[in-house]
Amino acid sequence: MRFFSCLCFSTTLLLAASPAAWATVRLPRLVNSHMVLQRRVPLPLWGWAAPGETVRVTFRGATAQATAGSDGRWQLKLPAQAAGGPFELEVRGQNVIRLTDVLVGDVWLASGQSNMEWPLRETTGGPAAVTAANHPTIRLFTVPNRAESRPQPELAGGEWQVCTPQSVANFSAVAYHFGRDLQQRYQVPVGLIAAEWGGTAAEAWTSAEALLKLPDFRGPVAVLQGQTGSFAEQDAAYATRLRAWQQSPAGQDQGLLPGQPTWADPTLTTTTWKSMQLPGIWEGQSPELRDFDGIVWLRRELTLPPTAANQPLTLSLAQVDDQDSTFFNGVAIGGTRGYDQLRRYSVPASLVRAGRNIITVRVTDTGSGGGIWGKPTDMTATVGGLTVPLAGAWQYRPAFDPSTRPRSPFPGGTQNEPTALFNGMIAPLLPYALKGIIWYQGESNAGRDAQYRTLFPALIQDWRTRWQQGPLPFLFVQLAGYMHDGPEPADTDWARLREAQRFTSLTVPRTGMAVALDLGNPDDIHPRNKQDVGRRLALLARQVAYGETDVVASGPTFEKLSTAGNQLLLRFRNVGSGLVLKPGAAGTPGSFAVAGPDGRFVWARAQVQGNTVVLQADGVTNPVAVRYAWGNNRPATLYNQEGLPASPFRSDN
Repeated sequence: MRFFSCLCFSTTLLLAASPAAWATVRLPRLVNSHMVLQRRVPLPLWGWAAPGETVRVTFRGATAQATAGSDGRWQLKLPAQAAGGPFELEVRGQNVIRLTDVLVGDVWLASGQSNMEWPLRETTGGPAAVTAANHPTIRLFTVPNRAESRPQPELAGGEWQVCTPQSVANFSAVAYHFGRDLQQRYQVPVGLIAAEWGGTAAEAWTSAEALLKLPDFRGPVAVLQGQTGSFAEQDAAYATRLRAWQQSPAGQDQGLLPGQPTWADPTLTTTTWKSMQLPGIWEGQSPELRDFDGIVWLRRELTLPPTAANQPLTLSLAQVDDQDSTFFNGVAIGGTRGYDQLRRYSVPASLVRAGRNIITVRVTDTGSGGGIWGKPTDMTATVGGLTVPLAGAWQYRPAFDPSTRPRSPFPGGTQNEPTALFNGMIAPLLPYALKGIIWYQGESNAGRDAQYRTLFPALIQDWRTRWQQGPLPFLFVQLAGYMHDGPEPADTDWARLREAQRFTSLTVPRTGMAVALDLGNPDDIHPRNKQDVGRRLALLARQVAYGETDVVASGPTFEKLSTAGNQLLLRFRNVGSGLVLKPGAAGTPGSFAVAGPDGRFVWARAQVQGNTVVLQADGVTNPVAVRYAWGNNRPATLYNQEGLPASPFRSDN
């Protein structure tokens, strides 16, 4: 079975309905009252009716008509319109539909994963922004999450809403700030369509036809196309198998079996337990836990001096993904639900002994990564003025044999299957006319940067082809700072993924990349400053989509490198009113590192000379390569005077 193109949707769902179910004209959810239609372009509209039924659409004095095909689908185009409104739109067939409060302006699609999904109310300044968000000419449409194995003709739900404090509170913060800036700049209505899903990979947002051109995805897409049941049917069958296993002896938590010591018992023999480094997510440390969702027990010894005996102790365990039950010397001392909550528990003095003590953490992972994560300095035991670090090697044992558990047909969830979100959330939007697209995604593809170099441009081209509006402006956010770095220059997955994003911005026309390194949080993958993200995307839109050639839309862009003795000279474009070097946080190394022919990078001193940055490092007499802000969360120190940061880059790639 092959995938149908987006403009020739599968008719499976339509044919399953009786002809009487569509004997009158019906519109998609996206075409409705309060919508914004894209100005200055022909306007495609579509819907369903009885086969052969003539449908006429009238808008602002213009009329277009179409005849429903054998599958009941009709499509037509209205002539291009100038901005304005509100207007009424009439659809007439055997019945009449009148849409009211229709505006004409600019329509932007906002998509990606959780940082695009993050709601306005939960951001820095969010409550005040929500209260002030009375914007009658900004309209919001939230696409419901839906993963499907085949392109869908219709959304699972959704409706256009006028932007008010009530409607915007749970709407994408990035999209709102972006749209508000553009509406205030150009004084035209703005429609924002938010189609995002946290923790999702780029291949899920890409069509089958596009992925089949990429060698890495041909196999998975072929498997998907060969499946006969829908995602929902396969998930239901798996749920039945899982329930049966959970009720079997093999599915019980072996650490809590009746009549046996619990695995929190300090006298338990654990010589067969394996070891992992904490803090750290277990999927990357153990082959048996690579796709493991469930319960893992973690243990380690804590040796205390005699002065600590019978003293109250504070136990800090950083963050636990997703839930923990924590024991000290076999006694439960606390538990917390929430992957991002710091764990800090008080241990009664009566439990604290001199010498050997046992800490046990029963971790329940409900999906994606699992384990204890965060800063090593947040894993400590403090007693009587003594602080003992707990980061390092811990013993672990799964609560059951992972090989006995039924394997999910979708280990990463249906939402991460190739094509799944394109099918369920993007295909139903076609061919609604857009001004452009904003995108914030990449976290879930970190570690696959070489693949992302071809996948991400393929996604962009795929969407542009589907919309048939030429090279639609495609603006995206580079990954923000996240996780901690060591004291010395080092390579990381996040640095390389940012490089793949930068490569896309340099090679794919009519794209723009908003740098967000300086807006991140090393301890939270969801930084709360979304206003500046939206503002930087809006600056790019002014240049890429609206043709403002004089706007400074991005930070300095690395152009070329030259040498002068023991110095490296770096030239930049997009310097605006000039380059600015800002100091990093106190106690942190710089952002620039240089290497000689041996390839060993060391921190360098930097100074600005016009549009050039001059680098020099002690002990490097023949520098040949540079890296800037290369890591997880290296400080952003290079800006232009307009306050926009340079993207991380390297010359040794």
